[in-house]
Amino acid sequence: MSSSFIAELVTERLVLRPWTASEVDAVVAGKRLPHWADDFPAEGDRVIAGLLGDHPAWWGGHGHRLVVERDGGPVVGSIGLFWPPEDGVVEIGYGIVPSRRGRGYASEATRALTAHAFTAPEVHAVHAQVEVSNPASVRVLEKAGFRLLGAVTSEDIARYGVTR
Repeated sequence: MSSSFIAELVTERLVLRPWTASEVDAVVAGKRLPHWADDFPAEGDRVIAGLLGDHPAWWGGHGHRLVVERDGGPVVGSIGLFWPPEDGVVEIGYGIVPSRRGRGYASEATRALTAHAFTAPEVHAVHAQVEVSNPASVRVLEKAGFRLLGAVTSEDIARYGVTR
């Protein structure tokens, strides 16, 4: 499960880097590491860490990453592509810890990982599903350039996407 060969994605304020096996193990075991924000991991991070072992493609260059503040800052969330794409479409998911929300980190990370997704020739669209009752997540996607595509399976879930 080594991901050391995967290049980091660097934005203005963030580094998106692969999870390490020791970080996954720590999250699954409920342990804290010193380079994490005080409120990392959040529930979504724990879910992803628990699933990484079952989804080897999520470890790859187009898989899941930790969101780290640049210049030695802490891990403040995670973001990932649910690889491999189906019919040219890949789903993106993200989460930033409460202590770092409202800074635009989620939109910045989403823009960077979406651009990276489009470097794969088999990807023609990136989509995300969000509860309509979560306006902050809707704004994240809109600021990242996604547009509303419509309801997925219920009135409470909307699908947003970007195509190349």
